[in-house]
Amino acid sequence: MKIRQKAIKYGDNVDTDVIIPARYLNTTDEAELASHCFEDLDSDFPRKVQECKIIVGGENFGCGSSREHAPLSIKASGIQAVIAPSFARIFYRNAINIGLPVLVTRAAENIQDGDELEIDLDRGVIKNITSGSTYEMPPLPDFIQEVIASGGYIEYTKKQLAGSKQ
Repeated sequence: MKIRQKAIKYGDNVDTDVIIPARYLNTTDEAELASHCFEDLDSDFPRKVQECKIIVGGENFGCGSSREHAPLSIKASGIQAVIAPSFARIFYRNAINIGLPVLVTRAAENIQDGDELEIDLDRGVIKNITSGSTYEMPPLPDFIQEVIASGGYIEYTKKQLAGSKQ
C-alpha cells in the first residue's frame, strides 16, 4: 500500500488533549470529532487537512490519556498516516485498532511542514518528494497491514470470522 500526500508537522509531546480536547469526549460521532481535531493546538488544521493528509510529529506523539477519540478524530479528519520518532504505546495501539497507519521512524525529524511524501507501507520506505530524500524503516508486519487495509481491527475480525464459516 502506498500513500502520497503532503505533511503537516507538529512538535514533541503532542498529547491526546490537544488532539481532541476533553470537552468533546461526550460524542463518538466521527464527523463531530474531526471538526474539533487539533483545535486547541492549531486553529488552522481544518484548512491544512484539505491538502495535507499526513501528520508528522515529534517524540512521544499521542501521550496523555488512553482515549480512542484521539486517533479516531485524526482519521476522521482525512489524515491517512502519522509519522513520528516515537508514540505513546496506547495511542499507537488505538491507531492500529481503527486502521490508521502509525510509523515509527527518525525520518520525521527531517520532514518539514508542507513536504510531499510517498510512503510505501509494504517496503518500509518513505520518500520525501520535496527534498529528494529517501528513508527506510521496518515495514509494518503483514498482520498489521491487513488490519489497516480492512479499516481497523473490528472489520478485520469480521472478515476473519466470515472466512472461517466457509
